[in-house]
Amino acid sequence: MLETMASTLHNLAVFCASAHGTKPEYRAAAEELGRTLAERKIGLIYGGAKVGLMGSVADAALAAGGRVVGVIPHVLVDLEVAHEGVTELHVVDTMHTRKALIGKLADAFLILPGGYGTFEEMFEVLAWQTLKLHTKPILLLNVAGFYDGILAFLDHCVSEGVLTPEKREILLVAETVEEALVKIEEAI
Repeated sequence: MLETMASTLHNLAVFCASAHGTKPEYRAAAEELGRTLAERKIGLIYGGAKVGLMGSVADAALAAGGRVVGVIPHVLVDLEVAHEGVTELHVVDTMHTRKALIGKLADAFLILPGGYGTFEEMFEVLAWQTLKLHTKPILLLNVAGFYDGILAFLDHCVSEGVLTPEKREILLVAETVEEALVKIEEAI
């Protein structure tokens, strides 16, 4: 269905782990996402690392002929995790600058499994949207139920009255790459 539509999604920011995690489904989803973005001529904007799920999504996109733009701070280049094979690699001074540039380059955000850094990136773009700093879709790809706990916690925040139902609905959720891209396209 999505293949026949004219895409308004030109560049997708992907936030994810610098590790592969314990379940093979995480890496499989990252690789499927990278391939699918390349096949659909959607650029990948990501954190610029060659390791973990970040490396997997980038490598899969590159192998399928896709455009991959990495944004990485000097401190991570110095730790030798920068992916030198990407289409463009922007080396920036700080993590804050990294997130700002990723946000500027992307038409939407997709979150794969990750840890503190991934959570922070997701919650920051959600906060930016609630403050009306952008209107770009934000989608959590809940691979193998990885984010069930966070989704339950967000629902708890609504029931406790600290998060409105409207703000809770900002975060789109999908179980598959295909469903994720359809939902993002519909939200743009």
